Amino acid sequence: MSYQFITSAKLPTRHGEFDIHVFENDEGQEHVMLTVGLSAVEQHSTAEFQPDLTSTAVSPSSDTLSQRPMPLIRIHSECLTGDSFSSLKCDCGPQLNAAMQAIQESGCGAILYLRQEGRGIGLTNKIRAYALQDQGHDTLDANLMLGLPADARIYDMCGPMLAHIGVDAVRLITNNPNKVAYLTEHGIDVVERVPLLVGVNDMNAEYLATKRDRMGHLFDKNIALDTELHLDTDLNTAIHLNK
Repeated sequence: MSYQFITSAKLPTRHGEFDIHVFENDEGQEHVMLTVGLSAVEQHSTAEFQPDLTSTAVSPSSDTLSQRPMPLIRIHSECLTGDSFSSLKCDCGPQLNAAMQAIQESGCGAILYLRQEGRGIGLTNKIRAYALQDQGHDTLDANLMLGLPADARIYDMCGPMLAHIGVDAVRLITNNPNKVAYLTEHGIDVVERVPLLVGVNDMNAEYLATKRDRMGHLFDKNIALDTELHLDTDLNTAIHLNK
């Protein structure tokens, strides 16, 4: 499947100003990238790529590319309940906000916001899985009981999105080894994995433990998944970020 850049603009946020870039695949699905300190490289027009003349991006020189700091990157899959509704069932909203703040502070980085709700199973199936979780099943078993994969996400859009800003080496904010492996397999050098643990509360501690114990997510074993260390009254505040 091919992906093409559509347009970009400035996006002021509570964390600071980002450039927002929109991409679209062959099926019309949109993905978004937020960047700081990274400009689009010169694109050559092809049958699959038609640049938007309204774009605000300015192509950097080769000297600029070589001199800029190593970009801090977060690959974040859409979570309506966590990102928009501040759900306590997951850590997605706090993760997104922590990453936005960290990237602003670093001065060079990007968030690849991928439209694959519910680890790729879609919103309706995600809520069906929530209903099973309400009955005591964990996040992995709930998906499997519905005949769905534990994790159906793909990351083939990440290469074209990073290529758009001339990035082939990153510091990656993630606890998920699959993201590190995918980027590495597709020619992106992950020079550092930056762990992220935020927003733990008594509603999602078991969910996070399942991701650690059954799905291979890499949490520091010295950090307990308990509410006393991590619960904060502002659920959109970065609470704990290992840099």
